[in-house]
Amino acid sequence: MAGFDKVSIETLFRIDGDTALVTGAGGGLGRIAAIALAGAGAHVAVTEEIREAGGIAQPWQLDVADRKRIDEVVDAAAEQFGGLQILINNAGIARRGPAESFPDEDWDAVVEVNMTAPFVCARRAAKYMLAQGEGRIVSIASIMGFRANNIFPHIPYQATKGAIVNMTRSLAVEWADRGIRVNAIAPTFFYTNLGADMRQRRPEVVAEIEARTPLGRFGEPEELAGGILYLCSKASSMVTGHTLAIDGGWLAV
Repeated sequence: MAGFDKVSIETLFRIDGDTALVTGAGGGLGRIAAIALAGAGAHVAVTEEIREAGGIAQPWQLDVADRKRIDEVVDAAAEQFGGLQILINNAGIARRGPAESFPDEDWDAVVEVNMTAPFVCARRAAKYMLAQGEGRIVSIASIMGFRANNIFPHIPYQATKGAIVNMTRSLAVEWADRGIRVNAIAPTFFYTNLGADMRQRRPEVVAEIEARTPLGRFGEPEELAGGILYLCSKASSMVTGHTLAIDGGWLAV
């Protein structure tokens, strides 16, 4: 039987001294991820709030559509803290509209930020993780990466989030024997800035989404913290290639 020291909360979920890079950490789900990881002992970018919570933070500005800048920021974070153990691919955008008239420029923008940038970030982070023989990558996918959406047209978002789900599997298999675990989170509709705006402007859509969700509500951003921390800690040491749905039961029906 395992000793208590191997199954204690401190052993399983603390990530003291690890360096975590969180893209899109200025608000919403990225902000929650950064605060959760800092609270568990990691060195994280970005906000003053993290410092006030007792974490160690270093801010960098990053437009993930700038591939050269991705490499610069990953390198800077690794140099600042002496390595890179965790990458959270959170930055993302959405463009909505009917498929038959969807503009090329909007398609290209969503693909660049939601699909290409997570790969470029993972590729650069792997430079350090492979050298260390250890690392954890968690990307933010979506329940819309698993199913169609007949509430509003959202084709590029859904296509790119589906790509994240399979990219997660592929990278996990490729890097598994070299110490990198690759997983993803698939949230339902959450009250981030986008969700809050939807509640204000289109309450009838919010009501429909809530009616389709077994738990009957949108998620609150802090409800993602546990899943992110789980996938970034020893608690999930035998988990890779998995996309964890945090969806209030949406995918179960």
